[in-house]
Amino acid sequence: MSSMMYVQAIEVVGLDQQTKMVAELDGQVMRCVRDQNGNHVIQKCIECIPQDAIQFIVSTFYGQVVMLSTHPYGCRVIQRVLEHCDDSTTQQIMMDEILQSVCLLAQDQYGNYVVQHVLEHGKPHERSAIIEKLIGQIVQMSQQKFASNVIEKCLSFGNPVERQILIGEMLGSSNESEHLEVMMKDQYANYVVQKVLETCDDQQRETILTRIKAHLNTLKKYTYGKHIVARVEKLVAAGEKRLGLQPACTAA
Repeated sequence: MSSMMYVQAIEVVGLDQQTKMVAELDGQVMRCVRDQNGNHVIQKCIECIPQDAIQFIVSTFYGQVVMLSTHPYGCRVIQRVLEHCDDSTTQQIMMDEILQSVCLLAQDQYGNYVVQHVLEHGKPHERSAIIEKLIGQIVQMSQQKFASNVIEKCLSFGNPVERQILIGEMLGSSNESEHLEVMMKDQYANYVVQKVLETCDDQQRETILTRIKAHLNTLKKYTYGKHIVARVEKLVAAGEKRLGLQPACTAA
């Protein structure tokens, strides 16, 4: 039976038949996960079949979570486990392994999707645990192609306290330069700064805009700085328009 037919069959047959079909995968799980077609079979089993019938599949991943997360097909399978296997032991093992290597995964071309998945769909304490691991490396991570997407997710899904810490780190400085200035000129980090402006509160936005305005003329000379200039000019114009409308609203 081809992988596609197998996937279609799993969706329509009864539980007894599903159990028999999935039993045929015993001893073949890792080979299937790494296969271009076989990984879809494993994903479908995780999505459609009760956990007790596929525990032998899931337990095959214990101790292999980081390796699988950095694989083009394995990263999809790990995300399905996180979505569908709510068994506390499985969830704990998965999260422990992810957290042990979260900085490595964030910078990996496939692993970053697993970290983003937890930030977006995970429990609040899981999200907080990831953000805690990344704090102290926000500026460097923002300048990395894949990790910059993870930092954007931290800003979008972190709680207000976490967001304050992340933004505080970006507003710091080293001996050489201001972090924010470096980020605004960077091909990846400039998008993180834009996400900050999108997700921060009004008070934070005011502070950041004041800092950015000091660099506007310099930023115009940089390819990636121009993105920030356009975003800032838009925000400033919107702010002025809002202020201009306030008296009319009050009078009404």
